[in-house]
Amino acid sequence: MSRRGNCHDNAVAESFFSSLKRERIRRRTYKTRDEARQDVFDYIEMFYNPVRKQVRNGMLSPAQFERQQILNAEGV
Repeated sequence: MSRRGNCHDNAVAESFFSSLKRERIRRRTYKTRDEARQDVFDYIEMFYNPVRKQVRNGMLSPAQFERQQILNAEGV
């Protein structure tokens, strides 16, 4: 950690929030705070974590990357 407010200290979080805003929040208008919370939860749990392809995983989704690692560990 360096100085206060340095975006490079939390680059992963900054990248995630940028994706969240770009891919989900800017496209929608929410009537209630609960609706917004549920939509963000759905984005994270139903799309971002299991489905969305990640550059650092060789353009595989996290679920695909995990399956590949398990197969590699088993020697298949």
